Amino acid sequence: MKENILKLSILDQSPIREGGTATDAIFETIELAKNTESFGYHRYWLAEHHDSTGLACAAPEILISQIAANTQHIRVGSGGIMLTHYSALKIAEVFRMLETLNPGRIDLGLGRAPGSSQHVANALASGLETIPLDDYPNQIKDLLGYMNGTLTETHPFHGIRAQPIGETSPQVWILGSSLESAKIAAECGLAFCYAHFINPVLGKQAIQVYRDNFNSSKYYKEPIATAGISTLCAPSTEEAMQLSWSRYCMRFRKLGVPSVETALNYDYHPAELEYISYSQKRAAIGDPKTVQKRLGKIADDLNIDELLLLTITYDFKKRIQSYDLISQQFNLDRI
Repeated sequence: MKENILKLSILDQSPIREGGTATDAIFETIELAKNTESFGYHRYWLAEHHDSTGLACAAPEILISQIAANTQHIRVGSGGIMLTHYSALKIAEVFRMLETLNPGRIDLGLGRAPGSSQHVANALASGLETIPLDDYPNQIKDLLGYMNGTLTETHPFHGIRAQPIGETSPQVWILGSSLESAKIAAECGLAFCYAHFINPVLGKQAIQVYRDNFNSSKYYKEPIATAGISTLCAPSTEEAMQLSWSRYCMRFRKLGVPSVETALNYDYHPAELEYISYSQKRAAIGDPKTVQKRLGKIADDLNIDELLLLTITYDFKKRIQSYDLISQQFNLDRI
């Protein structure tokens, strides 16, 4: 895919800096959204994680509302809502409300991963009937039925509609890092976002499986695919590589995002160093030209024309700078 026609978007996990607070992380997310809208990015997605020392957003549906209220044009959505924790009707109602308040701007990205440990997943389901993962495709269909008034006459809850009913509806995406998620997205006739930053190996195959098995639907006539990419841009590749160590060290220390100095001086096991080297090579890290070339190659390999960029740094200003440099390099339509 040629770099100059790539559509670029944001995936934000609301990272907590070591020594900072979750409150800082949430307000940085809002500030970053305002900046990246002005840089010309297309959409801004928020992840869902629970009981995390490093990631602050456990309720993307609430943060979506705040970001939409603090921006004007950028699409805002979930990347994603972990549907197996929740009632399909309630999520349909939440996103119907968001769409009513922000018509034509809301994305509902759905995932089935727990976004936590099994212990935390059990706490989320406490007092409720646990929904098995195998029921995830049926939950998606129920959600679409509640949201759009399309539950079949044989459905036990036929006739129930998610309020407020409006003229527009959220765009619904299926998120995943597996072939099974790709098949679910194709079967449901929905858009698909592949989590390249989690599993860079299966991306090309997953998106091809999605395209080959796509069922045209009232929601999407043709298959629409994107991918979330780990990205970090700085004025020089050397600086970008140094900055990236904070994100990877965070995985092992589990104390929030450490400073670059802390990350570089951490006592890594050989397997951890091997993981970091592997991850850095498959991400888009470097100076603006290097990142542009890398993102263009990934998009080309996956045969897609949009990428969601996930950037984590210890220094919040460096995070803003990364998105700014990429925007300039790609000549995005800045506001």
